[in-house]
Amino acid sequence: MLELAATPINWRDYLELCKPKVVALILFTAAVGMFLSTEGWVPFNAWFWGLIGIGLAASAGAALNHWVDQEIDARMERTYARPLPQGNIGGRNAVVFALCLAALSMLILVAFVNTLTAALTLASMVGYAVIYTMFLKRTTPQNIVLGGAAGAAPPVLGWTAVTGELHSEALLLFLIIFIWTPPHFWALAIKRRDDYARAEVPMLPVTHGIALTKLHVLLYTILLVIITMMPFLVRMSGTIYLAGAIALGIGFVYYALKLYRAKGDQFAMKTFGYSIFYLSALFAFLLLDHYARIAIRAWFLN
Repeated sequence: MLELAATPINWRDYLELCKPKVVALILFTAAVGMFLSTEGWVPFNAWFWGLIGIGLAASAGAALNHWVDQEIDARMERTYARPLPQGNIGGRNAVVFALCLAALSMLILVAFVNTLTAALTLASMVGYAVIYTMFLKRTTPQNIVLGGAAGAAPPVLGWTAVTGELHSEALLLFLIIFIWTPPHFWALAIKRRDDYARAEVPMLPVTHGIALTKLHVLLYTILLVIITMMPFLVRMSGTIYLAGAIALGIGFVYYALKLYRAKGDQFAMKTFGYSIFYLSALFAFLLLDHYARIAIRAWFLN
């Protein structure tokens, strides 16, 4: 499994190992956590080295995920063209690449940010690449729920990179992504259920059917909309965020309802696509509201 690749290596294959689109969303939510943690300027070391360290760790986790899942990927239509199943990169190359990224990430975070962020980042990476990918994904239909903690960590990592400590508001950001993950991923799993069945991965639509999975998507979406009201209720955010969260939540519930009522996997990919837009826009509203309130307070003080 750790053989060297027999074919010439293209840098694009290594880039694909890092799952750059996923890492981009991780870095965005981490950056929002950074900016929400303070009303002043975010220190250079915190945002520059923090994002580099977090991004390298996320890339390392993604590369290890590719290596662990290469046999599963080879049996799925969605993933068979990835570098490892195609033999573009050997297993040893992928592991060495991932470990180098991970080591560099820890070195940067410890040296230029703080040890708490380094420790939490390492825990998140291990949670995704080892606990979720090696165990949960292969053993339980609740894999994405239980494994969602790793993917929900980035805003907490951003927060601790600036403050050096955990805070209840950072954990609220964690909770939002944690609850968002199941309806986001299950929408995709409904569309790709045959792939998962062929690869013998016990995703919810494979083990319990599409109808129950659709119901879970709808219920989790409703719960998510309720949870996203909390930043306003605890005065972490104001009316700009509240208006955005309500509008975005109505849209998510609309797609979840359409998916629930539709036959088969109709609206699955539209729901999946909207879920990505939803999270990005929700965090953008958090950021917009944060700086709007700072600007308003400064205007009144002057």
